[in-house]
Amino acid sequence: MGAPVHGSGPRTDRPDRPERSRRALVAGSVGNFIEWYEFGVYGYFATVIAARFFTPEGGGEAEALVRTYASFALAFFFRPVGAALFGRLGDRVGRRPVLILVIVLMTAATTLIGALPTYDTVGALAPWLLTFLRVVQGLSAGGEFGGAVSVMTEFAPPGRRGLYGSWQSFTVALGLLGGAGVAALLATVLSEAQLSDWGWRLPFLLTLPMGLGALWLRLRLDETPSFESLRERRELGELRGVGELREPRELRAQQEHREQLQQREQQEQREPQEEPGPERPPGREVAKAIVLGAGRVMGWAAAGYTFLVVLPSYLQSSLNATFQQALVATVLANLGFAVTIIPAGLLSDRIGRRPVMLTGALLVTVLAVPLLNLLQDTGTSGPGTSHAVKGTAVFVAGAVVGLMAGPGPAMLSEMFPTSVRYTGLGLAYALSNAVFSGCAGLIITETIKRTGSVDIPAYYAAVTCAVSALTLLTLRKAPVRQGS
Repeated sequence: MGAPVHGSGPRTDRPDRPERSRRALVAGSVGNFIEWYEFGVYGYFATVIAARFFTPEGGGEAEALVRTYASFALAFFFRPVGAALFGRLGDRVGRRPVLILVIVLMTAATTLIGALPTYDTVGALAPWLLTFLRVVQGLSAGGEFGGAVSVMTEFAPPGRRGLYGSWQSFTVALGLLGGAGVAALLATVLSEAQLSDWGWRLPFLLTLPMGLGALWLRLRLDETPSFESLRERRELGELRGVGELREPRELRAQQEHREQLQQREQQEQREPQEEPGPERPPGREVAKAIVLGAGRVMGWAAAGYTFLVVLPSYLQSSLNATFQQALVATVLANLGFAVTIIPAGLLSDRIGRRPVMLTGALLVTVLAVPLLNLLQDTGTSGPGTSHAVKGTAVFVAGAVVGLMAGPGPAMLSEMFPTSVRYTGLGLAYALSNAVFSGCAGLIITETIKRTGSVDIPAYYAAVTCAVSALTLLTLRKAPVRQGS
């Protein structure tokens, strides 16, 4: 009697579907939190990092800040490489093992940044070491999004892909808020000299315990039903290909397991897919969907980083705000972002992804310049009123970005079948972020430096969201499931 093949029978120790869905939601979210916590911290401490790593003798502050953002952008340009590499692995060997690998890489790289020697210690080697670790972060972050969203949406109950996918974006907001909170706390309890000398290291070193907790959660994660079914079909095809004979009892066990997998997939298969296509679509069709997906989320990527990450350095370098004032503005923007994400994802399950995301893109296009002008206003009605108005402006800026971020993950997931989902949605997101998020700080800072115009961030967000709105018009309105 032959040895049983992988997946030849159902596991009796596996938790029920709701419990597995909750585990997937938490395990997928925690990696996103760590990823965006670090990227937020790097953005918030950009001016400090510039002084410690990118300011050789004779170099100016503006030049150092541009080099800091260049390193920031470089990490984003390695995201598509990570998305392709880890996405391919995730579509072949499974979501779970690849997500475990990327959390280990991400945690190690971020923690090591907190232990790096600075320019004063090792000279020109310092920026190269920092850039290398940023590259590792970019690779691991590229593999994080596709796997996390695949796990969340493939475990999502019927009619809840938008809600479950929105948790990815929500933990982005939590990560950015966590980074801002830690930065604000350090800026409060430490002197400026202490913060510049060693205090900036602490947020990066805090990643180690967070990463160990995330690793524990992912080790307890099950593989998704969609991938289990795909793997079962692949194995059945291989057995048929070699003409291997199995004993009747083992074949019955395999058939029963396949039926169980098919039953678990029935609800997902009835879920709306924008372009379901064949199980293994042609490469040309996948490439087209990747480019289209990148266009649909470019406004989210550009406006999100402009308002949520680049804002602190912009307020300090262009509007002469203090570090504490810039962090308060960033916290308010991220609070607005967080408040709308989950409702936007839930609403997209009811009325479709397109109307919700399109509303967000159009609002940014229209409101970006007026909101930035409010921040530039010195105030004529008293400092209290002026602060309240400016606080409201940054809160609204974050909130309209949340309308795009909430449905975005589910929208991307529904563009690709299971066999290429990890790779496809990961590449679409990574390419958009590489160009429009990773370059946001560099483009905005360099353009302001060359033109002297302080309106550049608003123009950047408005133009990218206008283009994104045009691509969102091609998104088909998915049918709404009753009782979802």
